[in-house]
This record gives sequence, structure tokens and C-alpha cells, in this order.
Amino acid sequence: MFLALEQRVREAFAAHTRTAYALEIPIVIEQPREPQFGELAVPVAFSLAKQLRKAPRKIADELVASIPPIAGIAKLEVAGNGYINVRFDRGAYAAALLADVPVEPAAGAAPGAPSGEPSGPGKIIVEHTNINPNKAAHIGHLRNAVLGDTFVRMLRARGHQVEVQNYIDNTGVQVADVVAGFHHLEKKSPADVRSLIADPSVRFDYYCWDLYARASRHYEEHPEALQWRAETLHAIESGSGALPQIGHLVADAIVDAHLKTMLRLGVRYDVLPRESEILRLRFWATAFELLKERGAIQLESEGKNAGCWVMPAAAFRDAGEEAEDSKVIVRSNGTVTYVGKDIAYQLWKFGLLGRDFIYRLLLKYPDGSGLWVTTDEPQEAPSPRFGHGSRVYNVIDVRQAYLQKVVQAGLRALGFEREAENSIHFAYEMVALSPRCCADLGIELSDEDRRRPYVEVSGRKGLGVKADDFIDALIEKALDEVASRHPQDSPEYQRAIATRIAIGALRYFLLKFTRTAVIAFDFQEALAFEGETGPYVQYACVRARNILNKLGERGETLPDFSASLHEQAFARQLAGEDFWQVLLGASQVDSVIEKAVAAGEPAHLARYGFQLAQSFNNFYHQHHILSEADREKRIFLLWMTDFFATELARVLATLGIETPEVM
Repeated sequence: MFLALEQRVREAFAAHTRTAYALEIPIVIEQPREPQFGELAVPVAFSLAKQLRKAPRKIADELVASIPPIAGIAKLEVAGNGYINVRFDRGAYAAALLADVPVEPAAGAAPGAPSGEPSGPGKIIVEHTNINPNKAAHIGHLRNAVLGDTFVRMLRARGHQVEVQNYIDNTGVQVADVVAGFHHLEKKSPADVRSLIADPSVRFDYYCWDLYARASRHYEEHPEALQWRAETLHAIESGSGALPQIGHLVADAIVDAHLKTMLRLGVRYDVLPRESEILRLRFWATAFELLKERGAIQLESEGKNAGCWVMPAAAFRDAGEEAEDSKVIVRSNGTVTYVGKDIAYQLWKFGLLGRDFIYRLLLKYPDGSGLWVTTDEPQEAPSPRFGHGSRVYNVIDVRQAYLQKVVQAGLRALGFEREAENSIHFAYEMVALSPRCCADLGIELSDEDRRRPYVEVSGRKGLGVKADDFIDALIEKALDEVASRHPQDSPEYQRAIATRIAIGALRYFLLKFTRTAVIAFDFQEALAFEGETGPYVQYACVRARNILNKLGERGETLPDFSASLHEQAFARQLAGEDFWQVLLGASQVDSVIEKAVAAGEPAHLARYGFQLAQSFNNFYHQHHILSEADREKRIFLLWMTDFFATELARVLATLGIETPEVM
């Protein structure tokens, strides 16, 4: 409801300035710092002052006197030198919340842009996770997946059509190194690798984790062995022989493991576009011809890039790394670089390539939704229509900022300016571990590392924490707490509750920091029941539900709020600032989500969830809800408790966090 009134006020002022002054200006809506100044503030008079050649205060007086009544708004007031403060009709506001009036996204609003900015309707594509299918996922990968998944949930909560993609780089260097390890170091055939995958006693993604580290060390000790990588990459791209067979087996098995890991966190996808099909279905070949035809790339005849197709530095001069003259798109040996394939992929996402993948249904999620994967083999079953996005978010860490800008430059060089603007790098910083967390996980540290604020991990060096091990360790720590609080419950029930708490703690910890902050994960901090943590927010929701459940234990039922609470009753209960400010804060979920989407910051919603939990806990401690003697006030307090429980659950669900039955 708060968001609906923001939109009504914005539209009313926009319409009036259009008719009264023949001006089209953006209407900014602010929230006053002090409650006594009302619920909203409109500084539009300051924007109009220069054009109208009038004092802001005079313009504000004119606006307040002439703007028609706005539904849900009790009063407009001029304050200071020209601010217009907006006061809500408290009784009508609460009655609308009780009636559950739906709030629609602003017409034409573009996610990631201020409300009211025009943008054509269409699908939003969010690409995230993108783990190289060469070994088990690690803690750093979880931040990407949780950020992307939460952003998708936020977009869908605001009514946007979203397609979730997880790009699988199954022909890249990392896969090639594992394939070379199997072929050259372990002398294994495709049949041997297939048997290894089928062996239930082997965690294949863990096996490849160790093999990848071995191959990396071997390259360091024997640099001449790097030729294995080049040969393997070329063989995988050509698609013939034993090496591509091993590569196919490794990538498919590792992707399967990654999907299971991510499902533990509630992370799902709609489609898995694979790099192999970008090559085999001639996506890259089509993009290559287009890039050459429009002069976006050129063939170097001399210098260090002789024989390479490159994008000139002038195309991405603002992308950083000024010392690099140009960006190689196709190497002199004919193999295409990552950024070249990514340009082709980005063209497909926007429906600009003139080609499409073939899709195969890979699996059905528990809720019945399907996950599709690209293939180069004809399929009989029809598939959904993927791609053709109007806006694309690529969730990729900050270290890839330069390459993302090169991809944007490629779109611009091809003449796709609008698509380049709507190709958004959703960047984030790395995840490290606190020294205390390393100790909890049994990772040995040097004296120097123990004094550091955080310890970086490296999959190539084999120093890191596998995501599944990390999740398991969190669950075990949460289980200790749950078992101590609920010893009477079965071990299975205790573990189910501990799993929800652990996943909630992990997701919240990864989300509460802004995307540009380096995270040093710490078990004790994440699992704490006090402070800005997932368990704290979960506990507030459980507490609210428990109050309502106690009615049943007393033989009572929840009142019919609609029959007992009308506008006048709400107005009486909300006359004081205490209840009004609590309700006002608790009713801003949609507004917070809208602003978090515009800022591209899930951390804003996580912080709001914590503040909402704090607000309820204060409310709970200040009022004796079940023992209140005044009938109307008791019903109002019960409604407030029910409203808190609903809104806390909404916030948690949007953050991808389940609410346990008990804590």
C-alpha cells in the first residue's frame, strides 16, 4: 500500500505540472527524516522554480491549493522553503492493508531504473551461477548464485517476467585441464571416466577438484605440459576423438552435481545454454561474420597479435586497462576466445543473432517446473521460447568488468546501442573466510594468515571449501543448537529445522553486504540468533506465528478482522505515533523491493528484513497482546501480529529463506 500511495502522489503531481505549467519533469518522492513531517515529501517546487522564475515556496503553495484530492491522502502541507509534506489517511491506509489491495508495478517502469522511466515491455533475462563444470562448487560460487536468485525473486515479486539462465562453459580452459589430467596424468579412457562417474563410492565433483589442482601444479612444475591444454582445447572444439568424449562426460556429470548443490539453497534455473552448442550450431560463426562485415573486428598482420582477429582499443577505450591496444577475439590458431563466444551469446539473448538453440528437457523440479538444456541433436518434444530479452543482467564478479565492457562494445560496434545499454553487469566482490571460520573447518593457517582479517581461497591451488562441505558444516552447527532447544523432537525433525536455519543463515549472510563489499564468512556470526542475521529474522517470524497459535491452544480462534476493524476503528488505534510508525514501517515491503531492484542491491531488502524483525520484537515486548483487556485494541494487536508474520514471511521468501516451524 505504501508503494501504491507513492505512485499515486507521483502521478498526481506529474499530471498537474503537465496541465498547469505545460512541463514534463520527473517527480521525486522522498521520505522525511522526522515522523512529524508526514509520510512523504515532494521537492518538486525546487525543480520548477528556475523554469517558472518563482520562489519555491510560492510554487508549493500554488500546488497544494490546486492539486485535486488524492485517494488515501489526508493532507498536503507546505514546509520550509518549498517542500510539500504528504500525510496519509491512517484509517483508510490500514483498511486497505487489511483488504490486501494489490500493488502493481508502475506502468512502463524499467527495472534498474527510477520508477516512471519508460521502457518497452518484455522479458528480463538474468544469467547467474556460471560455474566452470570442471570440479565441485565452492563458497565463492554461492555468492553469485544467491545474489542472482534473490534478484530474480525480487523482480518476480514486482510482477516482471524473468528468465533464469545458467551458462555452461563446457569447452573452456578449466574443463580442458581436467580432461588433460585424466588423459595424460591418469591415463584414463572415456570408458574409465564413465565408470568413475557411475561408482557410488566416488564423489566425482570432489575427485575432479583434486585432479584439477594436480594438473595446475603439474603445469607449474613442467611448463612444457601446457601444450596438453592447447591440444585438448582444440580437440574439444573440433569434437572428434577421445578427449572430447571425456570432456562431455566430465562437464555433464559436474553440471548435475552443481544443480543438486544449488537446489539445496533453493536456486533454480529455466535453461542451461552450453558453450558447445554456441560452436556447433554456428552461433559463433554467425556472430564472427557479422563482426567482420560491420568492421567491429579486424585481422592483425603484424606485432604480438599477428594472425589474430581483434577488436580495436577505440571500441572500448573507457573499459580500463589502457595499456592493451586491442582485444583478441579469435586467436592466430583459429580458436575463439571467451569474450568472442560471449558476444555471440549476448546477441542471442536479445534475439539479434537470427539463430536459436535446440532444447532438451533435462529434469523436472519438485514443483513440476522444467529445466531445459541446449543440445545439437533434434528433439521431438516442443520447448518454451527462450531468449529474446528486452534487458539482460549478467551476474559475474568484478574481476570480469573489463570483459563485460568489451562485450558491450561489441554490441555497440554492431549498431545495437539500445541492447548495449540494456546489457548490465551485475558485479559482486569475492567471498573469503575469517580465520576463525578456517579453524572451524580444519583448514591449517600460517601465523601470518591467522592475523589477517580474511583468508582468500583458490580452486586452482586446491585451497578452498567445497560448497556442499560448507553447507553440511553449517547444518551440523545449527543442529547442535536446535537439539539443545528441542530435545523431545525426533532427530529427523531436528535436522529438517536445522537445515532451514542453516540455509537461511548462509543466504542472509551472503546478501546483507552490498555487492561491492568483500565478504569474510564466519560461522558464529552467521548463525547467531541475535544481531543482523538470518536466524534473527526467522525467529521474529516464528515468534509472531507462535502468538497466533497460542489462541488455538486456549480454545480460541483468530478474530474475523474484516468484521471488527473498519476505518474508524483503525483511525482510533492509529491516532498515536507509536502504532502508526510501526505499521508504516511494516507495510513498505513492496516499496523496499522496488527500490532494491532499481538500485540492483538485494542488501537493501536484507537490511529491511532485519529492521522489520527488530520492530516486531519491540512491539512484542511493549504490548501484552493476548492479555489485552480492551476488545478493540486486542483485536487490533492480533491483526498487527498477523500482519507482521505475513510481511516477515514475504521478505524471507523473497530472500529465498524458509521460515521454520520452531527455532
